[in-house]
Amino acid sequence: MILIGFPEYAAPARALAERLGAPCSIAEVHRFPDGESKVKLPELAGHVVLCRSLDRPNDKLVELVLAAETARELGARRLTLVAPYLCYMRQDAAFSAGEAVSQRIVGRLLARLFDDVVTVDPHLHRTATLAEAVPAKRAVALATAAPIGELVRKRLRSPLVLGPDSESAPWVEAVARAAGCPHAVGTKVRRSDRDVSVALPDAPFAGREIAIVDDVASTGGTLISAARGCLARGAVRVCAIVTHALFVEGAVDGVRRAGVTEVWSSDSVAHPTNAFPLAPLLAAAVRDLGN
Repeated sequence: MILIGFPEYAAPARALAERLGAPCSIAEVHRFPDGESKVKLPELAGHVVLCRSLDRPNDKLVELVLAAETARELGARRLTLVAPYLCYMRQDAAFSAGEAVSQRIVGRLLARLFDDVVTVDPHLHRTATLAEAVPAKRAVALATAAPIGELVRKRLRSPLVLGPDSESAPWVEAVARAAGCPHAVGTKVRRSDRDVSVALPDAPFAGREIAIVDDVASTGGTLISAARGCLARGAVRVCAIVTHALFVEGAVDGVRRAGVTEVWSSDSVAHPTNAFPLAPLLAAAVRDLGN
């Protein structure tokens, strides 16, 4: 096995390779002034793992196609994609005439390129399994409930884990179980990309430290609304923990202004809020692919 990382995600790729006991190389990526990319891979053969998180994905997807096809030409007999954040999963249906169903299109593209696809907390709504979205030979969706629960257990006192909506309920329950604390789930109303509100349930917020947990954060609107509600209910501290820190510019500052004292994320996306690595989860999954 050889693992190939990409320049913007080199440190997590090397950490994963170390866990696997595999050699690691970083692909060379050059972007021309007109926006096209050139990708160069090292010599390789056998089982090749490409590791790249697909946040801000449009350039990265094209470069991934170039890398996958080139890896096959260079002798890769098995090709695995480790994409801790998997893009274009939210649009799973056409809600008006003519809309592209990006989940289906991108999922089929990845399935044609790779034998295996491994990701973490994919942003699926009405799709039951990752295999339905990405019909590769093996499609593996990992969950961060255990490491997030451990983070809550270690860093918060008398915590309550809060999920923003009913879709998150099973995952939130698993986080709370790992943390050994109670949990609650709110009701989210999304009116636009930046206009979100979260109605809180009846739960013991007063006097507690609250961990708001979510799979993805971009504008921070969900976290802001939930945090304000928690503080209004008497919470003594509010922290936010997300798997994928897709924060747009200024979003984290807005979350902190709403009263959130700490923002923590996994290293699925390189970000200053990264607080826990995914290499242990990812390495175990890649090893299991051989079984």
